[in-house]
Amino acid sequence: MTIIQTARYGMAQEALAIVGGNVLTQTGLIRADVMVEEGIVTAIGLDLDLPVAAKVINAAGCVVGPGFVDLHTHLREPGKEQAETIATGARAAALGGYTAVVAMPNTDPVLDSAFVVRAVLDLGAVSTCEVAVAGAITVGRQGEALSPIAELAKLGVQLFTDDGSGVQHGGVARRALDYCRGLGVTYAEHCEDNAIAAGGVVHEGEWSAKLGLPGQPASAEEAMVARDLLLARELGARLHLLHLSTQGSVDLVRQAKAAGIKVTAEAAPHHFTLTDATLQSYDAVFKVNPPLRPDHHVQAIIQGFLDGTIDAVATDHAPHTKETKDLPFDEAPPGMLGLETAFSLTYERLVLGAKMSIEQLFQVMSTNPARIAGLDRSGARPYGHTPHGELVAVGNVANLVVVDLDATWTVDGSSFASLAANTPYEGRVMHGAIRHTVLRGEPVVLEGVATR
Repeated sequence: MTIIQTARYGMAQEALAIVGGNVLTQTGLIRADVMVEEGIVTAIGLDLDLPVAAKVINAAGCVVGPGFVDLHTHLREPGKEQAETIATGARAAALGGYTAVVAMPNTDPVLDSAFVVRAVLDLGAVSTCEVAVAGAITVGRQGEALSPIAELAKLGVQLFTDDGSGVQHGGVARRALDYCRGLGVTYAEHCEDNAIAAGGVVHEGEWSAKLGLPGQPASAEEAMVARDLLLARELGARLHLLHLSTQGSVDLVRQAKAAGIKVTAEAAPHHFTLTDATLQSYDAVFKVNPPLRPDHHVQAIIQGFLDGTIDAVATDHAPHTKETKDLPFDEAPPGMLGLETAFSLTYERLVLGAKMSIEQLFQVMSTNPARIAGLDRSGARPYGHTPHGELVAVGNVANLVVVDLDATWTVDGSSFASLAANTPYEGRVMHGAIRHTVLRGEPVVLEGVATR
């Protein structure tokens, strides 16, 4: 089937009807069909007059809502294409219900120049989800000289981070925050004080002692959270905190928001579904940075989502080859896959387990991440990126996901679209599945299968 693309957005012109679903609109969930023409939602209601040529996809018993947006995806390209490429990572994202992701800058070369950022955006433009870019704060992510933030901002880059490394020098962090404030972009921090972390590879506590592995205390994260919150307050700058994992960090952000500091925060599914007790297997698939924490930290992350302290679920999707993950625990790289399991984990733990509403789930997986990344209607979207995170409404671009809350499925890393298979959930039965993903009006996932 040939689909003609529009020059402006590259949106599908084939008419599409999503029928039988419960649609997430501004007035809440309603039983309705959704009509999409030329990539735009044109009608919502029952018994719609469908064009004869419309493609009909079944959403019976499912929820239709805005496609998910991931603030924190490692696509590895350029430099580590054996673990992931932009194409394979984008396909994994679409299968996970994502219509947009933000690619992290710790590639080789680093995303610290317009040339490299343009190359990633060009590859993302022909992928199965929209790919935005987080630019490096400092050249080479070395924590010293600032990268050309203004030049990258002109390309539409809205987030700047040295993810994988926290900016250790407080003076550099302050200058970067101030510069980002002046440009209207957001400084995003990987909160880890290296002097306190001291090379720890797991949480410092019971299990680090039992396993004989060097531990990293919670204070390594919390010290940098506190520093950056003070700087953001002083400068009036926007601050986004990546992959929070400790009770102290959540408490600090909660206090900062109450004080009016411009801060947002994310947490990854593994930090609200796994504890450091899983490390007793010595399997490096459970090695992440920040490390898995004891249960009271996990419960604090969950509470942070429930009370709005934590704004967004971010996958921290970090593919690695089998060869590198098979190294001894202290030598293996940190990180695990996340894109294809994030929805089910969030649904299970936050909705089924903690009684978050399905509307709130879409808030933390779609609307809030889109706003933070500048991928909503108000953002400076690069390369013709379309708005994401919008509730289903006539006139909005059809960046949509259809989720089946009653479905179950079993995790099989070897079947994932990602080139890697380093998932800690191997063999686990999941509740809630992605039925369809629609990007700019084009179904890129149908019945759980990628269409391209």
